[in-house]
Amino acid sequence: MPLFGRDPKYRVFRVAKRKAMPDGLWTKCDDCGEIIYNKKLEENLKICPNCNFHFTLGAPERIKLLLDKGSFQEYYADMESSDPLKFSGPKTYKDKLKNDQGLTNMKSAAMVGKGSMDGHDIIFGVTDSRFIMGSMGSVVGEKIVRATEKATESKLPLIIVSGSGGGARMYEGMLSLMQMAKTSAALAKHNKAGLLFISVLTNPTMAGVMASFASLGDVIMAEPKALIGFTGPRVIEQTIRQKLPKEFQRSEFLLEHGLIDMIVNRKELHNTLVRLLGYFS
Repeated sequence: MPLFGRDPKYRVFRVAKRKAMPDGLWTKCDDCGEIIYNKKLEENLKICPNCNFHFTLGAPERIKLLLDKGSFQEYYADMESSDPLKFSGPKTYKDKLKNDQGLTNMKSAAMVGKGSMDGHDIIFGVTDSRFIMGSMGSVVGEKIVRATEKATESKLPLIIVSGSGGGARMYEGMLSLMQMAKTSAALAKHNKAGLLFISVLTNPTMAGVMASFASLGDVIMAEPKALIGFTGPRVIEQTIRQKLPKEFQRSEFLLEHGLIDMIVNRKELHNTLVRLLGYFS
């Protein structure tokens, strides 16, 4: 019998083209590499369920997480940076500001105001690393200083949550660098008045922010595995040509060496702050 004259005993089906997976459904953990479903990550307060790595939160998320619902009254919301040096490069300073203002819906890298935690009135500040890495320009410094002065005048505790991967903002030159001394001076007056300042360090808290107001708390706490320091570990290794200790500049290393007072999981942060406010009140 002719080979090609036979009726085939199979059918050919047209397989529908597989739909592409939508973007933005999964996130890879920066610490352990686990692929996490975003909805699960959000439900877990952006904490990796595999290794407990705490992802970065924006300033509005911090306010929602820590303060009593509806209690936050923002101060100086319309304050924004100018361009004193007319800085230009591959991207101008004005372009960077405009881009990050659109990204974060914030005018600057810091939000400050009055709020409450379980009924305790406080002055609250938070920096946001999504906005030019949370670096401290003149506006960020001015907001921190004014919030500190408000706390001193009102005789209220001050809590600042730092999430700043950058230090003094080079686009503003000396106007930015002087904010380190200015914020420190305001906190010295707050301390002299016998008032409480709690500093909360999150991933990352680096450079000029860490070298000024972030390190001056009466109580300094940090989230687990947060990168905290002045110069980044890679730069230090390249400079000293030595391998740094394991977990160098992470919260756990700094607690062991006495730079911070405690490490607090994000899920326990609100309750821990409330307890401290109760103790010191």
